[in-house]
Amino acid sequence: MSTSDLSLTLGSCVFFMALVAYVSYRKTRGEVSTRDGYFLAGRGLSAVFIAGSLLLTNLSAEQLIGLNGSAYGFNLSSMAWEVTAAFATVCMAFIFLPRYLAGAFTTLPEFLCDRFDDGVRRMTVVLFMVGYGLVTIPGVLYSGSIAVLQLFDVPNLLAVSYSTGLVITIIAIGCIGALYAIFGGLRAVAVSDTLNGVGLLLIGTAVPLLGFSALGEGSILRGMEIVVTTDTEKLNAIGSGADPTPFATLFTGMVFANLFYWCTNQYVIQRTLGAKNLAEGQKGVLFSGFFKVLVPFLMMVPGVIAYHLYGDQLDSIDLAYPQLIRDVLPVYATGFFLAVLLGAVFSSFNSLLNSAATLFCLDVYAPLKGDALSDKEMVAVAKRASVVIALFSFIVAPLLQYAPEGLWQIIRIFTGFYNIPVIAIVIVGLFTRRVPALGAKIVIVFHILAYGLFQFVLNEQINIHFLHLYAILFVVEIAIMLSLGAIKPREQEWSYHTRELVDLTPWRFAIPCAVTLLSCVVALYLLFSPVGLVGGISELFLPLLGLLFLLNAMGWFWFTTREPAPLKVRA
Repeated sequence: MSTSDLSLTLGSCVFFMALVAYVSYRKTRGEVSTRDGYFLAGRGLSAVFIAGSLLLTNLSAEQLIGLNGSAYGFNLSSMAWEVTAAFATVCMAFIFLPRYLAGAFTTLPEFLCDRFDDGVRRMTVVLFMVGYGLVTIPGVLYSGSIAVLQLFDVPNLLAVSYSTGLVITIIAIGCIGALYAIFGGLRAVAVSDTLNGVGLLLIGTAVPLLGFSALGEGSILRGMEIVVTTDTEKLNAIGSGADPTPFATLFTGMVFANLFYWCTNQYVIQRTLGAKNLAEGQKGVLFSGFFKVLVPFLMMVPGVIAYHLYGDQLDSIDLAYPQLIRDVLPVYATGFFLAVLLGAVFSSFNSLLNSAATLFCLDVYAPLKGDALSDKEMVAVAKRASVVIALFSFIVAPLLQYAPEGLWQIIRIFTGFYNIPVIAIVIVGLFTRRVPALGAKIVIVFHILAYGLFQFVLNEQINIHFLHLYAILFVVEIAIMLSLGAIKPREQEWSYHTRELVDLTPWRFAIPCAVTLLSCVVALYLLFSPVGLVGGISELFLPLLGLLFLLNAMGWFWFTTREPAPLKVRA
């Protein structure tokens, strides 16, 4: 990259980032002085900001690099991690969100304290804080920095070593991202996420189109024809046992992994807890599900295009997307792409930072200090906590380059220590009234010991996919809690106390929208399978798509023609 090209890239990047920062500042002035304003955006987020923030919080550099690399090296089987999240968003919209909003909870541990006791609250806070602080937040910083290093060759530009360039990039990205979380609270995070989300969709659409054009020597349609007629096994989403994501795992542990992430993970659900009402919350969650359905086209098809362009010439599958970007994206657009890439990294980082500070303030600091804390003091503590957590992540993130098994292995292992017990405890907590706090505490300890045993001691003797292990442990832990509920139930049946700080009237079109969303998931798996594009379109493909379309049309017609009933959420 020449000096003039570099100046144009950096200048346009700074311009777009400054524009996002300015709009975020204008949208958040005077609205972060109270605890609800800082932690939950004043309980005033609309569907657009909820969906935009959920999209950018979930999608970051590791998806851009990792998913395209998986498609380049294997096939589309890893799209399951993104596409099947649609089912979890439906569960969030209809099962979890109404109950969270009815209780006006700010954090998930707050709900667990209400349902069980303060001991369960403290244990889950420790799980979240350790996971966020040691793995998730540093992992987001590290993976985002790696993407920037790969795409723009920072060490050569700055004439420093790779490790030094990595540290500089981590600190630069972390400092800028932290500003949103520290000074703007959740609203600034949501606004900036939404703006960057628009940019991500633009770039995500442009890159495959430019890739098709390069593959087709100037013709997008010719490029598409090559992809859908040549080496079509690359388009197969039905993973075998040898693929990164076997198809069978969609129906076992992946269900619970997605339920944890979209329905109980604090840094994801926090923007839904800030919804202005249930209807807006449901819209935002369901709309984010539709964005997830687009991920294979935006973040995996470019990897397939890279395979057709480069074959097996690349040294690593993770170089597929960076190489494609360098080859097809015009120089004048690289600054915008860099701004979007950094925006995606900022989003995940500042969302995690804001949620970690929220957990510390509301579930650790406030219970210790009692009810005497003013909103001003609480916000000040949150800002100081954010600074400390950010500085700690700057120290840990560079160390991940020395992880012997790589970043993905580290994240996978440590997330497994707390995701399954949390979703199991929340489900039992919501749908039972007599299961005692002791059951939840036993499950947390049991899971940590059992998961550690299977993961580190017996992993070679018991050859089982980690997602199947998730499902087995989930069933066992549910059984433990229900058994304790029967043997030693609570003395007093737990009752749900509603506060109703926001309107809890459901969105009228939530059900048909959810049906359409799930139909899109089915249609995607039909398209990227031997029924669809793999090996050529079969005779069953069009009739099956027609049946899906007919069912959706009938559902929408019924919901749009009937009189809406005055529904009320039952907690």
